[in-house]
Amino acid sequence: EKGGKDRIFADEWELDNENDIAKLINEAKYIDATGAGITGGDPLVVWKRTKNYISLLKDTFGADFHIHLYTSAVKNGKHIHDLVSAGLDEIRFHPVPKHWSDMDKSPITHAIKIALETSADVAIEIPSMPRMDQEMFSLVEWANDRGINWINLNELEYSERNADNLICRDYSVKDDISAAVIGSQESANNVLTMVVDKDFEIGVHYCSSSFKDGIQLTNRIKRRSKNIVKAHEVISDDGTLLKGVIYTKNMPLQELYEAIKQEFN
Repeated sequence: EKGGKDRIFADEWELDNENDIAKLINEAKYIDATGAGITGGDPLVVWKRTKNYISLLKDTFGADFHIHLYTSAVKNGKHIHDLVSAGLDEIRFHPVPKHWSDMDKSPITHAIKIALETSADVAIEIPSMPRMDQEMFSLVEWANDRGINWINLNELEYSERNADNLICRDYSVKDDISAAVIGSQESANNVLTMVVDKDFEIGVHYCSSSFKDGIQLTNRIKRRSKNIVKAHEVISDDGTLLKGVIYTKNMPLQELYEAIKQEFN
């Protein structure tokens, strides 16, 4: 539903328009946010809007509110300085797999160079692709040589948007309850093993889909529930809100309420 459309969300909640700042700020408060990640699509495509949101969040929550941005940097890389001047703390670049072995041919290399000239932390974040261990390691080497702070390897997952592409690559899911791809974690482990044997300054991190969904997402949901729970609701172990609902056909709800109160008082 979101693909190819200019829509704005604060977590799962869609803003009415780009000026619907109340919903954005409220969501940050509901989840006790200490920072925010701006993603897309690509936030650089609408860099002025992105700059306004960065300024808004910093003005509302203070300078220590950490803001990071995800980008493929295919457009408007020259405006990275504008975003950093507004308060952007960190930029995570997404180079496409075909350039991992030869990043000098990647169109985002110039944007990465611009980012490295700023005060922001500069990182690379990619999916861990099965059978592309050497290509990923080449990317780590390239990033280390250029002073990039770290690389995040995320466990590859199936989604509605990438399913056809992953099927063409003959990738399969781990099991019936996970969207993670077989071999993704193993390839990430292989890269980490290769990195250990090198004297690199760059940090290399791996994030599994189970950690992202089972820990990060669940904890966010629990924090939100704690701040919005009503007197008649109960927070479950997984953070969802439980409540009882009475549907009446033959008796008005107020009359039923009075009858129950009289019966059990």
